[in-house]
Order: sequence, then structure tokens, then C-alpha cells
Amino acid sequence: MITDEQREKLRGWFTGRLPDDLFEALIEVVVDREEITVIGRIPGPRLTEDVSAAEREAAVQGRIQEFRERTRDERIEVAREAEHKFRRKVSWGVECAGERVLFTHVAAPVMTRLRQPERQVLDTLIAGGVARSRSDALAWCVRLVQRHTDDWLAELRDSLEHVQRVRERGPDSDEVADSSTGDPEEE
Repeated sequence: MITDEQREKLRGWFTGRLPDDLFEALIEVVVDREEITVIGRIPGPRLTEDVSAAEREAAVQGRIQEFRERTRDERIEVAREAEHKFRRKVSWGVECAGERVLFTHVAAPVMTRLRQPERQVLDTLIAGGVARSRSDALAWCVRLVQRHTDDWLAELRDSLEHVQRVRERGPDSDEVADSSTGDPEEE
């Protein structure tokens, strides 16, 4: 689990390290155990108001592809430095004209043991054509839970950060050792 302070330092490092003209704005820096995902806003294509939805969509996709190809070397250089410094892979994404696209990013394997009723849920999703495999079905379930419980998960993450801060102030910390007046039996 990463603390708010660590997250702020990470975002600060990317804010300072990214070339000024790479993004219009750095929108989000998301981190977990394996990966740091950096998402920035890029300018949308200049279009007249009377263009069709299909043309608008194609223009946005073209702009995103152009950005991805044009900035590849710069992004690779920053990613290499960050991967060395933070010991995590770096992935990239952009937001353009309200559309968010993630470039190549980590798909980390996760091992789990499921009982028969849980496996049956996954197998039903496969039989119904929702997923191709149990792995896809499980990923689908995780995305569904994430979408419908964002507030609950945010509160849980905040609680975990509080627990981490309390652990850091534990009996072995400098803060507690400095406030000690000596042997408890002497008091």
C-alpha cells in the first residue's frame, strides 16, 4: 500500500521530470505494486462544428495515435528513469476530447483458489458469452465491483493509509523512542 505522501512525491517527480510540452496537463498518476500509470491531457483536433460523430471519433483516434508515435522516445526515456528510481513499470495514457486511452500497460497475473460455487459463477459468464475464459470472467467481475463500489473502495484505501501511518509510529519508531523516559519498571 502506498501512502498519500509517497503518492504526492511520485506525482511531483513526474510533474518535474516530464517535458513541459508533453501534455497540456498531467491528469493522473496511479500506482500499485507493479505499475505506475501516467495519464495526461492532449489537445483535441481542430474540427468544425458540423462534422459527423464518426469523423470526430476518427480525428480524436488519429490525434492520439500521432501523439503516441511522436512522443515515444521521450516517454521511454522518462519511463526508464522512473522504473529505476521507483522499481515499477511505467505505463502511459492520454485524455483527448473527453476520450481516455491507455497505451500498453501491465496485465499482472493473480493467483487465487476458488470453491465450486465461485467457479460456477465464472463458468456461467463463459457460457453466456460474457467472457472467453475463467481469467477473463474474473477480470470482468473485478471491473464490475470496481465500477459499483468506488466510494467504498476509496474509503477502504483511506483507512489503510491511516493504518500505515499508525504502524510507522509503532514501538520501534524514532518518535516513540524519543518520547521514552527510560525503563518502565523504574517509574
